[in-house]
Amino acid sequence: MTRSLLDQMATSSQERVEQARAREDLPALRTRALDRAPPPPLVRSQSGFDLIAEVKLRAPSAGVLSRPPDPEREVARRARAYADAGAAAISVLTEPSRFDGDLSHLAAAAAVSPVPVLRKDFLVDPYQVWEARAAGAGGVLLITRMLEDVVLDAALSAVAEAGMFALLEAFDGHDLDRTARAVAQWPTDAPTPLVGVNSRDLTSLEVDLGRLPSLVARIPEGTVPVAESGVTTPDDAASVARAGYALVLVGTALMLAPDSRVFARALLEAGRSARGGSQ
Repeated sequence: MTRSLLDQMATSSQERVEQARAREDLPALRTRALDRAPPPPLVRSQSGFDLIAEVKLRAPSAGVLSRPPDPEREVARRARAYADAGAAAISVLTEPSRFDGDLSHLAAAAAVSPVPVLRKDFLVDPYQVWEARAAGAGGVLLITRMLEDVVLDAALSAVAEAGMFALLEAFDGHDLDRTARAVAQWPTDAPTPLVGVNSRDLTSLEVDLGRLPSLVARIPEGTVPVAESGVTTPDDAASVARAGYALVLVGTALMLAPDSRVFARALLEAGRSARGGSQ
């Protein structure tokens, strides 16, 4: 994923914000979001290792992953299955142009999931945080590299006000330094922020799992480390758990697994065994 593609995603995301704002202004959206019942909290297990299971219909690196006749029904089915398998949260892609996502998919998952649902998208405006909460999300992904400091701070303020959790995604040490600055202002009474390291190279789309152990020590104190991208086997889950990650986000491998429940449980068992062995 080149920088120009990130720019394209940001442009597309901004266009979606403007279209949405033309339909509903921010005060009305915020009121609608705050009128919803609170989302389920993100509950982590005492084992020290948990799974964020992702539902996505397509990915730039893998192509079409699922083409169901009723996408909302399929997303809801998978969300239930992942939660039944022990996932601590469900990530749902809402980006339409590259991932075939939609806010309706998020709403469908949130309607059936007993665990919080994370909006996964290329968010560029705090308006989209309120969109996520209004659709039932309990958390949002914020890509630090895509957001200027003032926008990142405003988005995090919206997350805290909405009673959600944030997953801040980083790709390198510079991203993590900016993330540390942002989370230093995080309210102490809000859910502990998650900080993810994405092992995928932004230019080649290749995965380098070695990035995860090399950067874990730079994840800000007082946050929860999340390993993102490239975990495709239980052995991978065990490896990132030993490196110090408390959560792993897995999408493509779950979508392609013959039995996603069995695979999710295998990831959790391997990670938790490795985590217990390191204590």
